[in-house]
This record gives sequence, C-alpha cells and structure tokens, in this order.
Amino acid sequence: MHTIKRSTLIPLFSILTVMTFVGCQPANESKVDIPLIQAKVVAVKIPKQKVCLEDGCTQYDLQTVETNQKWIDDYFVNRMKKAEPNAFSNLADQKVKVPADQPSLSESSTYVRFVGQNYNLATFAMQTYSYSAGAAHGMSHQEFVNFDLSNKKHITVSELIKANMNQKLRDELYVSNQNWLEEHHIKKEQLQVSDNYYYGVNGIVFVYPLYELASYAEGMSELTLPYYAAKQFIKAEYLPSLPKEPN
Repeated sequence: MHTIKRSTLIPLFSILTVMTFVGCQPANESKVDIPLIQAKVVAVKIPKQKVCLEDGCTQYDLQTVETNQKWIDDYFVNRMKKAEPNAFSNLADQKVKVPADQPSLSESSTYVRFVGQNYNLATFAMQTYSYSAGAAHGMSHQEFVNFDLSNKKHITVSELIKANMNQKLRDELYVSNQNWLEEHHIKKEQLQVSDNYYYGVNGIVFVYPLYELASYAEGMSELTLPYYAAKQFIKAEYLPSLPKEPN
C-alpha cells in the first residue's frame, strides 16, 4: 500500500501559524457566535477496502475529520462519495472474477485534516493520491478547503474575490512572484488564478496542480499574494484578522 510522502506534498506544520490567533474579533463586526473548531482524523466507513470490478481491483484508504460541526463533516464525506462512488457502492460486495494476467492493484487514498482557524475562517487540507496499476508513478494532490464559519459555507475563489477583480488580481499575483515565474518561462498572459488557496503567514497562497507551472519533480507550485496587496482584491469578510498598519 502506497503511503503519501510529506516531501511530495505541501507541508502543513507551519503554513498557517497566523491562523492560531482565533480570539481576536474584528472591531467593526457585530457579535456572532463563532465556534472554536475541534477536529480529529477518523477512518471513513466503506463496505470494503478493496473493490474489484471487471477492469481490475482498487485498494482504498479514506480518512476524514470528525469535528464539532456536523455540516463540515458532511461536506467532506459527500465529497468523497462523489469522487469515489465505487468505494461506497454495494459493488464492493459483489464477487468479480479478475483475469490472471491483471496488473497489480490500483490505489486511491484521501486524507482530510484540520489546518487552522482565524476567527470566522477555518481551513482544512484534503490530500489525495491515485495510482493506476501499471503506471510509471502515481499522482498526488493537495486541496485546501476554506470555510466561513459565521455563514456555514465553503469559500470558493469566486466568492473570495471582489467583483470584476480577477484579472487585476492575476496581474498583482504575477508581479509579486515575477522572479520565480520568469525562471519557469511563464508569461503574465499564461497565468490563471488558481481555485486552490490557503491563508499563509504573509499572504493568501494560491496553489497549482502538478505540471501546471512546474515539473512533476518540483511538486505543486505556490504563488503568494501579500496581505498588504490582498485588501484591494479580496472581500473584507474573507481576510484574516491582521495587525493594523500605522497611519
């Protein structure tokens, strides 16, 4: 069974140290009952870990979070059910005769963990790994899922960014990461704003899949939009509580 290596994914230990300060409520916001997230990792209950269909067998390893917010728990389980329907299907209980020359097992893993919270903003990471039997290597991916706890909803990039600001944000993102992008021969018009992001220490970090901006060996790429610039493009309610700059 393949185990996801930390070196192939974005490290989670220190990316969100800014998000540990959960007790500071913005002065301009009315009092809202914001829960303090408590979470632990648990195995997802599926009929069988190994599912065999006519085209071969797949070994599943699905782990999610159990929190004090049921709507968050349901969100991740529903995501897994949609992404891996065979793992949850009764097909897992059917006996399928697999040809003797069938390649070794395919693998599919999904791990969810709680990353951090800053007042009404909570971030989780969903790590996935898939390997098709006979392939040269597997593919790993890490998606950050950000929630607005005050309104109980997932904050997508389209909701994060102010209206008609996508192109200007792209331009600022390019300027802020220009040296790295030029080293990788990426022109401004080639860059898109990723739909995968997290709240980093120094800014909002946009995360790009394998191969999109760099080689497989370099892993997933990150471009940071500094917080001092983010205020122009990001809705105020989706910016973390940060120290105020002197006038």
